[in-house]
Amino acid sequence: MTIPKALYNNNKFEKFMESIIILYLADDEFKVICDDYCITKMISEQYKKKKEEDTRCQAEYESVSAELEDEILRFIKNLNAEDDF
Repeated sequence: MTIPKALYNNNKFEKFMESIIILYLADDEFKVICDDYCITKMISEQYKKKKEEDTRCQAEYESVSAELEDEILRFIKNLNAEDDF
């Protein structure tokens, strides 16, 4: 049985790693807590990445929207300029 990487990647656990490994391998209740922790960390990271992707998409749509607003105004101004002739 291997120890999940999420336990190794947490600085808070660094000085307790020997105890964590022993408890993870020997105590079923502790193992369940650790496994639940790893699952929540994984899901949290997925949401973080999704939020970053969503923010990037939102920025792209806002940029395109602003460009289209300008294009609409240019179109109307050009149409009005043609009517003045």
